[in-house]
Amino acid sequence: MGLPSHTKYLVIGAGIHGLSTAYHLAQMLRKKGQGDGSDILIIDKKDIAAGASGIACGVVRNNYFQPAMRKLMAHSVDVWESDPEAYSYHPVGYMQISPECMHEDVASIAKQQQEIGYESVFIEGEKESMDYMRGLFDDWQAKNITSVLHEKRGGYANNVQSMVGLANKAKGEGVRIETGVKVTGFKYDSGGNAIKSVETDQGTIECDYVIVGVGPWIKQVWDMLELPKKIDVKDLQGKVHKDVPMWVFWSLQEGTLGVDPELQKTNDGMLPPVIHVDSDAPLYSLKDGSLITDDMWGIYYKPDTHFGGIQGGAAPYKIQTDPEEVRIDPYGPESPDYIVGDNFAHMWCSALAHCQKRFEDKYEFYKKEPSGGIGALAPDSFPVFDVFRQNCYIIADSNHGYKMIGVGKLVAQEVMGETSDLLKPFRFSRYEKGELHPTSHSPFPWS
Repeated sequence: MGLPSHTKYLVIGAGIHGLSTAYHLAQMLRKKGQGDGSDILIIDKKDIAAGASGIACGVVRNNYFQPAMRKLMAHSVDVWESDPEAYSYHPVGYMQISPECMHEDVASIAKQQQEIGYESVFIEGEKESMDYMRGLFDDWQAKNITSVLHEKRGGYANNVQSMVGLANKAKGEGVRIETGVKVTGFKYDSGGNAIKSVETDQGTIECDYVIVGVGPWIKQVWDMLELPKKIDVKDLQGKVHKDVPMWVFWSLQEGTLGVDPELQKTNDGMLPPVIHVDSDAPLYSLKDGSLITDDMWGIYYKPDTHFGGIQGGAAPYKIQTDPEEVRIDPYGPESPDYIVGDNFAHMWCSALAHCQKRFEDKYEFYKKEPSGGIGALAPDSFPVFDVFRQNCYIIADSNHGYKMIGVGKLVAQEVMGETSDLLKPFRFSRYEKGELHPTSHSPFPWS
């Protein structure tokens, strides 16, 4: 069956955002008597979950310093919890474990989580933090930790299984998904403003509305839409920064320790929460005791039967190559340029051992296989959710994507004409207005 010549709603991207938006939009159309899933077509140049959604670590958390992100994530956790079986979701909780330089930031997060009714426990003090962690893991030994924020909700999901589950939900609503279809351009109405049709390598599709959810490929679509490559950004102090690149790329650092996932069970034999540690303690090699870094560092990890071991990552690094020259394809483990190497394995495994004694003799089990990917980040490293070209809704997640399963539901509401207060803080206009999100002391650019 060939591509249709027309669809009411064309969704570009079969990852977390495209699938979620299509599924929820189909439900809303049916409930309002304004159509159904047959009015929606999803296209993807490769396959379902072939991009960032398919290789994500899968962590689901509310832990954000920014109030707008925290509220948005609480909504997404609600969606994850609505059908944990279909979404392959494991609600084991999440822990932010931090040094004194982050104490004030994390205390603010804990306070505001309580205000929005998001269940968490906040532990303060070096001894109190150590006691709390050893109550979970008797081999806990991380140094310089003065606070622990234990989110009782959140956890992780198996990424590919969750995308298949979401795709099946969309198909169940009548949504059509066509893979192996690459977008090559857009055609506009006589006024040159609204999109009239989308050009692909398999023909032209006329459409009434376009929804873009392409993860790290956002710059390519952004350029096709002739949107600005550089913008002026007003910071929180009112200073205007001229000609800031709209999109820059970061290399993601993730891998797997090939041990029995049950190695990470808690003292009482239960599945553990996801562990995230930021630290200012010097990090030494578990191989020869040499200093790896005395700068701030951070890691996260969890047991995962899908990846076959303990899976996690470390803070990403900014790709210094001109964004115009960064090669996104081939993506992820197939990339010749942006996969993790020995330096990551050494650092991450040493950090695991710094945190828990059980990992001190496990470096040899690190899976030396291609892993990692790249993310496209906006000037402030936070998402952009907005309408461009009159009838094109762009979901640009700045690599916050996979955990944000609820964004699709909110976007669907906006497409149907209902403005979302949760999405308002992420409009493109914030750069001109100086309405940026506050930044924390975390070594991660999106925390």
